[in-house]
Amino acid sequence: MGRYVARRLLQMVPVFIGSTLLIFLMVNVMGDPVAGLCGERACDPATAAQLKREFGLDKPLWQQYATYMGNLFTGDFGTAFNGQKVTELMGTAFPVTIRLTIVAILFEILIGVSLGVLTGMRRGRPVDTGVLLATLVVISVPTFVAGLLLQLLLGIKWQWISPSVRYGSYDELIVPGLVLASVSLAYVTRLTRTSIAENKRADYVRTAIAKGLPRRRVVVRHLLRNSLIPVVTFIGADVGALMGGAIVTERIFNIHGVGFQLYQGILRQNTQTVVGFVTVLVLVFLVANLLVDLLYAVLDPRIRYA
Repeated sequence: MGRYVARRLLQMVPVFIGSTLLIFLMVNVMGDPVAGLCGERACDPATAAQLKREFGLDKPLWQQYATYMGNLFTGDFGTAFNGQKVTELMGTAFPVTIRLTIVAILFEILIGVSLGVLTGMRRGRPVDTGVLLATLVVISVPTFVAGLLLQLLLGIKWQWISPSVRYGSYDELIVPGLVLASVSLAYVTRLTRTSIAENKRADYVRTAIAKGLPRRRVVVRHLLRNSLIPVVTFIGADVGALMGGAIVTERIFNIHGVGFQLYQGILRQNTQTVVGFVTVLVLVFLVANLLVDLLYAVLDPRIRYA
């Protein structure tokens, strides 16, 4: 196991470098960031040259990337064009988005897996058909439509919740978390259902039943445990997707998290902010994938790592 983890960590290094390089190149070719600093009026040549020197934009692109990576290993993600440290923006944005992601993942696990087990054990019955139709509707409805409807009904019409998030506490993030998790929750339900229905006919399940084990123990300890491998894979990859894809949800509920900062950075062509936040999201993706691979051995003892 230790050799496998060490090998995976070494494999993450070129992936991280390649991903950050690609992001850096894409962000730096999307426009002239100096133009965004001057507002609607174009900068005069002297001001533009001074701003480029100040933020290091007058250097070749490869040198900018080398400087960025060198600073990155010292914990310096650069300075936004408004003079604020990117790490300060991260310190206020990431805790909110992490709480939002935790709420969304809990919805996926508690509701998605539970509905998947229920429908997988009753495949072809009315409850199975009803849940499948409901998940298909959820997948078909865009996130911004679901978010605006819940905000209108629960926040404005019935006044059960605040229409916008103020402090980013867990109780305020329940509805935004449900909106963020809605599509993924539907996929988790369908994925769990399919896996349960397939493994229900496996030999080890019939053997456990023939031994006289209680039905609950057969489902939870044997059937569910082996059926969760594809679900864990999906949820692990979904962690980074939820954190980076929360732009729409955070805009609807006025949540000042990672999505909000990315939106502002793209809108203002603030390359330091965008590259810094996406770099951290790349690390989240890599760590989540490593943890998912390690969980495989926990769920299925037959899996061994060389």
